[in-house]
Amino acid sequence: MPTPVDIFDYFLPDGLIALKPAPRRDECRLMALDRASGSFRDMLFKDLREILTEGDFLVVNNTRVRNARLEAVKPTGGRSELFVTETLPGGKCRALVRGRFKPGSELIAAGRRVVLIEKDTDGVWLVDSCGTDMEALMEEAGHVPLPPYIPRPDEPSDKIDYQTVYSREAGSAAAPTAGLHFTEELLDSLKKAGVEVVELTLDVGLGTFRPVKTATLEEHVMHRENYRIEEEAAERINSLKRSGKRLAAVGSTVVRALESAACEKGRVKAGKDSTDLLIAPGYDFMMTDMMITNFHLPKSTLLAMVAAFGGYDFIMEAYRRAVEEKYRFFSYGDAMLIR
Repeated sequence: MPTPVDIFDYFLPDGLIALKPAPRRDECRLMALDRASGSFRDMLFKDLREILTEGDFLVVNNTRVRNARLEAVKPTGGRSELFVTETLPGGKCRALVRGRFKPGSELIAAGRRVVLIEKDTDGVWLVDSCGTDMEALMEEAGHVPLPPYIPRPDEPSDKIDYQTVYSREAGSAAAPTAGLHFTEELLDSLKKAGVEVVELTLDVGLGTFRPVKTATLEEHVMHRENYRIEEEAAERINSLKRSGKRLAAVGSTVVRALESAACEKGRVKAGKDSTDLLIAPGYDFMMTDMMITNFHLPKSTLLAMVAAFGGYDFIMEAYRRAVEEKYRFFSYGDAMLIR
C-alpha cells in the first residue's frame, strides 16, 4: 500500500532550527528512546557512556565534507557560484551552477577558468576544469556547504564544526551530522568501556537536502550515493554480529550503507557500490540494532527511515515531545538514540 508523504509532516517553529552547533560537541542534548518500554529519557550526548556497553559497537561514516562552494564570475562580471557535487577523471567535475547558462559558457571559479559542457535532467552541469585540480581548489578557496536551512554565510569555525572528528575520506557535499556530536574524549572513553568503533565511507550527496515533492514515498526517486566498506571492516562487523554484539549505526548514512551491503541477516559484504535504497515503515532491518541520529526535516525520506526503525507512532510522538521540550533541530541540532 502506498505511503503518503504527509504522514511525516510535523509543526516546527523556526526558532528551533539550530544555526550553530552546541559550544561543545558532546554537550548537546540527547533524547534516548527505548522501543521495548516505549520510554523517553532526556540526557546529554556525552551520557552515551551510560547506555552503550561492551556488548555494543559503533559503526561510523568517516567521509569528509568538501569545501564544495566556489565563488564564480561570469564574463560579463556578474556573480555566480559552483557547488561541486563530484570530481571525475579527465579533469572534469559535476556541479550545480547559479544562474542561467548555455553549453560552452565560461566562468572564472575562484580565479580559475572553467567551461560548462552540458546540463543533466537534475540541473547538474558537467564542467571542464581546464586543467585545474578541483579537489585542491576547493580545499584552498572553497566555502563550507552549509545546508539551505542555515541561512547565513559560512564562517572559519564551520570548517571544523561541520566535520566529524574522525572524517578522513573527502567526497561529501554534506556532513553525516549524527557523528558531529562525538569528541575524541568521548570516543576514547567508550573504547575503554569495551565499545568498538568500526568505520565505513558513504559520500553524502545533495539529494539529502532535496524535499520529497511526490504524494507518496514510493513515487519519490532516491538519489544515489557511493559507499565503501573495506574488507577488514566488513569482517569485523560480521564477527561482532556473530558474537551477539549490538550494532549502533551512527547516522542515516551508515544505516543506508549497511542495509544496502547486507547479503543476509547480520552479515555485510565488503566493496565499493552505490545505493538508492529508500527505507520506510515496513522495512525489515538486516544489520541495525540501534541508531543514533539527528532530528530530521518534515516530510523527508530521513524521517521515514527513522520511523521505520523506531516505529511510526513512537517516533512521531518523540518529535512532538522534542518540539515541546525545545530540542534543537537539523544538522547543528541535538540528537536521538533509538534502541
